[in-house]
Amino acid sequence: MPSEALIRVEHLTRYYSGICAVNDVSFELSRGEVLGFLGPNGAGKSTTMQIITGNLAPSAGKISIKGIDLLDQPKRAKAEIGYLPEQPPVYRELTVDEYLEYCARLNRIPRNDRKRAIATARDRCGLGAVHSRLIGNLSKGFQQRVGIAQAIIHTPALVVLDEPTVGLDPIQIREIRTLIRELGEDHGIILSTHILPEVQATCNRVQIIHQGKLVFAETTESLEKGLHTNSFTVRFQNAPAVTALQQLAGVDRAEALADGRFRIHHTDTNPVEALVEQAVSKHWRLCELMPERHTLEQIFIELTCSEEHAFTSGDAA
Repeated sequence: MPSEALIRVEHLTRYYSGICAVNDVSFELSRGEVLGFLGPNGAGKSTTMQIITGNLAPSAGKISIKGIDLLDQPKRAKAEIGYLPEQPPVYRELTVDEYLEYCARLNRIPRNDRKRAIATARDRCGLGAVHSRLIGNLSKGFQQRVGIAQAIIHTPALVVLDEPTVGLDPIQIREIRTLIRELGEDHGIILSTHILPEVQATCNRVQIIHQGKLVFAETTESLEKGLHTNSFTVRFQNAPAVTALQQLAGVDRAEALADGRFRIHHTDTNPVEALVEQAVSKHWRLCELMPERHTLEQIFIELTCSEEHAFTSGDAA
């Protein structure tokens, strides 16, 4: 289990001209965790990321990186942060090695350690085959890898990635997600995104922000358990009456759908075995049975688009 708290965010708040863009946000992240930070456009994701990385001052609240207060000791705290903004901060006219050398110097890596640091970042991000090529001539996927390499070249404790797979093709997306999971073994990762499958593919914790407030925070394991429902759909070639299904032990309610399909809502007692036995004895000719699940998308929409959470004030993020 992760134990070392790499970042502690306490009651983070940020106002823009009287509008509260980030409202009393608190969370922790430990080594070995990949945190998916979700939210609709304007929810406060980018503002939160900018504050966490020290690029924007909070109106209130406290941020500690490995126990170092970001406001009191910004240089020491920022030395433990690697950041990839949505647009990778690469110089297209430099080669990959030239750019990483420049980043190593920016991060004050001692001269004697730079060659090893560059080689490590390059190898971890799969850049060995393109190390001598101009960044401007690389594909978008490789440019993202270069951006991630600059974020980890100084081996920071915390790595913040803002929309790292936007604009990539499916193969590049899969490669970057694999890289993020690998990096998560040695660092704490905050992944800011609006791509829901990305969170389920790469993260072990999920947070959703809406109108500047955290409205959801779960581990991916707990989330997966919560996605299961007490319902399933069935289809018969000789469809029975709804009342026949409702009389089965454990069935709470049955709905007739189209094409001989039914949705069965049940109690904690699953009626599948009883249903199959009845289907055989009554010659209903059961031909399909499929458990139903909630999706992260449904949870996201419920939390961010419901009336009680309706967006009204706007956000500068």
